[in-house]
Amino acid sequence: MPANAKQNRAAKVSRRALALWGGTLGLAAGSVLFLFDPAEYGFYPVCLFHKLTGLNCPGCGGLRALHQLAHGHLAQAFHLNPLLVLSLPIVLWLLTRQILGQAEKRSGLAAFTRPQWPWILLSVVVLFGVVRNLSVPPIASLSP
Repeated sequence: MPANAKQNRAAKVSRRALALWGGTLGLAAGSVLFLFDPAEYGFYPVCLFHKLTGLNCPGCGGLRALHQLAHGHLAQAFHLNPLLVLSLPIVLWLLTRQILGQAEKRSGLAAFTRPQWPWILLSVVVLFGVVRNLSVPPIASLSP
């Protein structure tokens, strides 16, 4: 067997092992998040930005929102972090495209490799972070 073929086989095995470990860790983390409500248990990480400034970062309420989503409480999850809830279907769609694209030996995310996408994403996240800290009555509900 040529050396290049051995390297390709080893790379496939290591990608599979990495995917298996990642899936196992994701399943374990999801199980912990499902079983233990972040609003009640203190072993989850604390938002350093919120602790230092008293302001809500774009991710504040994300773990609690995922816990609520896991239990089927969409409205409560949306109240805790609307950006996360709205972005999850898009992320799942992109992941599915990527996985299917890898199975067919092509990139499923080719349209999202353009240089403007990270800037658009960063702009949306920063804008959400600023807006959710405003105390204007209809917007104040974006705070968890």
